[in-house]
Amino acid sequence: METEPPSPPATTLSGLVRVCAQRLAGRSETPRLDAELLVLHVTGLGRGALYTEPDRRIPEAARREAERLLERRLRGEPVAYLLGTWGFWDFELATPRGVLVPRPETERLVEVVLAELPADAPLRVLDLGTGGGCIALALARERPHWKIVGTDAYPAALEVARANARRLGLERIRWRQGGWYRAVAAEAPFDAIVCNPPYVPEDHPCLREEPALRHEPRAALSAGPEGLDALRAVILGAPRHLRPGGLLAVEHGWNQARRVRPLFARAGFADVRTEKDLGKRDRVTLGRLP
Repeated sequence: METEPPSPPATTLSGLVRVCAQRLAGRSETPRLDAELLVLHVTGLGRGALYTEPDRRIPEAARREAERLLERRLRGEPVAYLLGTWGFWDFELATPRGVLVPRPETERLVEVVLAELPADAPLRVLDLGTGGGCIALALARERPHWKIVGTDAYPAALEVARANARRLGLERIRWRQGGWYRAVAAEAPFDAIVCNPPYVPEDHPCLREEPALRHEPRAALSAGPEGLDALRAVILGAPRHLRPGGLLAVEHGWNQARRVRPLFARAGFADVRTEKDLGKRDRVTLGRLP
């Protein structure tokens, strides 16, 4: 009778990944990926080692650190906080606790803005509520001629954004502290305003039921009973800070487009439309100031 080969021990690379993935099963939507990321992080190994060195022995100190991070993950803490960095666009961002973890949906917002604006013109672009700086940094990386300003109400978030900019060599971005347009009250009008505001309704079950969201800053996730308070402030305030013909592009919830487009119309925007994300869900609405 054939028997299954023995599982690799937890003292090896593949064995430690297996054990961590087993413990995360049912507690994470991606247990295997989480386990691989945590183990590679504590060992300092590249992803290729999973295939070329599966039997590599793991030092005791690394196993203890993996256990410590695994316990935090089991309590729902996002992997990005455990690793301290997270991928966005084509770079890695520092993601300490207290800063919103960048989402793939926000990359769609970046794509839309890049497609809408001329690449070589010295445009002035405002990233409202920048958090760790992911949008401003992606735009600056792709468009060296643009003059980009990133704002946030929280000084700690701006410090993270500045550090990310230094690490990426994108220190030409200017950072301003203040809530929404108060941060740029003295600035000349912009050619474009981009924003990923908080848009989850404040009583939405996901804020209670999704463990990872309980660890992220609530102010960066939720704004008002319908999730529209920040979107309303950003959209209605934009005309005073845009040049004629200027672009406004915002990210929002998949089911909010029908509420967001009328706000654009109320603010006087033309050519308003909604773009879908990779999951074919409404995600980005944009318009032009006449």
